[in-house]
Amino acid sequence: MKVRIRLGSGIARLARAPVIMLELPDDATIEDVYDVLATGNPGLAPALRCALPVLQGAHVERAQTLTHGDEVALLAPVSGG
Repeated sequence: MKVRIRLGSGIARLARAPVIMLELPDDATIEDVYDVLATGNPGLAPALRCALPVLQGAHVERAQTLTHGDEVALLAPVSGG
C-alpha cells in the first residue's frame, strides 16, 4: 500500500523533502513508518524519537494500522508558557 508522510516544519528541515511517499505492506503500522523513515534517512532518526503522529486530524498511537492512501503527519512537540 502507499501512504503519504507529511513532516512538520521542525522535522522537515532534516529530510530531503517535506512530503514523502512510502510503499508499505498491507498490515503496516505507524511504527513501521518510523522504522522505514529512520532507516532511509539516518539524519532524521533523532527527530523521529519524539515526533507525534497525526492521522485524520487526531493524534494516534504508533500501533495504529494504516490503510492505502492514508496521510500521516509527523509533528515535533511544542511547548510554551
